[in-house]
Amino acid sequence: QVQLVESGGGLVQSGGSLRLSCAASGTIFSLNTMGWYRQAPGKERELVATIGSSSNPNYADSVKGRFTISRDNLKKTVSLQMNSLKPEDTAVYYCYTRARAGWAPQSDYWGQGTQVTVSS
Repeated sequence: QVQLVESGGGLVQSGGSLRLSCAASGTIFSLNTMGWYRQAPGKERELVATIGSSSNPNYADSVKGRFTISRDNLKKTVSLQMNSLKPEDTAVYYCYTRARAGWAPQSDYWGQGTQVTVSS
């Protein structure tokens, strides 16, 4: 199994910044794609940003130029630096990874989520 623990959410004013971090642990054979998704009230979960094991990032159009994703393969962490936050960024942010745990086949794993609230 792979466990993902997020940290760094909170309340910030519009235009402010927050940094989310996520640490993976467990019987990890390999961590492939890592990233962040978010879900606002009444909406479906959506991709925010992902990054491959070779550090090739992918962003949703709505966050390009404002958010930066990074990962540390040795520490098994992924981070999301969020700048110029807008009220529409308010959501629960979930850490994600596609990984292999032990000898099991590759699977998707999710963190418990961290709330980000941006006030206008």
